[in-house]
Amino acid sequence: MLEVKRQPSSAPAGPKRGLGPVPAEGVTIAEAARRTGVSVHTLRYYERAGLVVGPVDRTSGGRRRYHEIDLKWIVICTKLRATGMPIRGIRRYAELVAAGPGNEAERLALLEAHRADVLTRLAETQENLKLIDHKIDTYRGSLAAGDADRLWAPIGPPPSESPATH
Repeated sequence: MLEVKRQPSSAPAGPKRGLGPVPAEGVTIAEAARRTGVSVHTLRYYERAGLVVGPVDRTSGGRRRYHEIDLKWIVICTKLRATGMPIRGIRRYAELVAAGPGNEAERLALLEAHRADVLTRLAETQENLKLIDHKIDTYRGSLAAGDADRLWAPIGPPPSESPATH
């Protein structure tokens, strides 16, 4: 299991979003965007790109109405996308889910392959984070010791020297 060493943050937490109870008549596209944390443009894109499991409900005036199941699916899509799943992978997953029972093994294989990709990227990120933590520790130690001016800084050769002499 990978463990991430967190640095203290002074940044305030972002606004809390949540699906909350969804009225039986559904919610507007603007409200769906607010609840899911994606833009109205992204919601329309998901629909055009075939990433939604079924057609989004419409009012008699043609306006989109999102129901709880739509919002939950959008959250799944955004989590898959945020973890690096390509649009074509999300589309394929949506197609499988929309097709109904009988393809669960293919859905599982798709999710397991994505999980393996995510774990690989997490391991790479963990290694990169170790280097960053080392650099932070070095700077903190040097600043505390009063010798930060001795830290290496890349500089170019003096103007009179050519790069070939280094």
